[in-house]
Amino acid sequence: MDPEEQELLNDYRYRSYSSVIEKALRNFESSSEWADLISSLGKLNKALQSNLRYSLLPRRLLISKRLAQCLHPALPSGVHLKALETYEIIFKIVGTKWLAKDLFLYSCGLFPLLAHAAVSVRPVLLTLYEKYFLPLQKLLLPSLQAFIVGLLPGLEEGSEISDRTDALLLRLSLVVGKEVFYTALWGSVLASPSIRLPASVFVVGHINRDAPGREQKYMLGTNHQLTVKSLRASLLDSNVLVQRNNLEIVLFFFPFYTCLDSNERAIPLLRSDIVRILSAATQTLLRRDMSLNRRLYAWLLGFG
Repeated sequence: MDPEEQELLNDYRYRSYSSVIEKALRNFESSSEWADLISSLGKLNKALQSNLRYSLLPRRLLISKRLAQCLHPALPSGVHLKALETYEIIFKIVGTKWLAKDLFLYSCGLFPLLAHAAVSVRPVLLTLYEKYFLPLQKLLLPSLQAFIVGLLPGLEEGSEISDRTDALLLRLSLVVGKEVFYTALWGSVLASPSIRLPASVFVVGHINRDAPGREQKYMLGTNHQLTVKSLRASLLDSNVLVQRNNLEIVLFFFPFYTCLDSNERAIPLLRSDIVRILSAATQTLLRRDMSLNRRLYAWLLGFG
């Protein structure tokens, strides 16, 4: 228990507030239909707003657990929207300080949502991120990689929120620092194969072809070994679009004729790194795909 919460327990009004919230939370235990969940969320909302003088919520762990359960993919969008309404009430009450401290509690339900959310839910979720998460700035760093994994599904081609998600990711890169952002992005690529396609689309889409790779090396992050591992994993991915986009990245940032010239490289590479990228890239030939072959030959022969 947080020391500040321990001190608040001496306040009878805070104890009363805690009892009201506990009573509201008990309604979830008897919920058997999705309509019951909406009703329980409504009662929880009233309980949360019954005393707005405390920015430190009681029973935060159980509240976050119930909200995460209400965002289960099998539940209808009506439940998701009601749960997001509850999240917004909480974020208004707790403010930046306690949201940053308890971000791990609320993110476990929110971050996986975008990948399976209904069309009506996605804009509401992005609004929460824009309104309450981005202002946290550097305080987002402990959850940055998970946040990026949660946002990237919004870049799905043809999605009604792709442009808005792209803009949100760009703003996120500015508030946490570009190099830090891209380091987390490459970490996400290595850890989560499902987001390799939108991640590669994002990187390729923001390469400035009019400037050399050395001037955009922030897009490769600060952990170059991690970047090489992520590129290798992506070049060996089963999705041809992931392979194609990552060949574009290799072609731009690592022109083959510069791989042995330390003055020309975007980032310092060991000989073993070059061998690992090359061995993964050449395996795309097994696809017998002309779009892959063209990019591979352009890289090897210096046609980029």
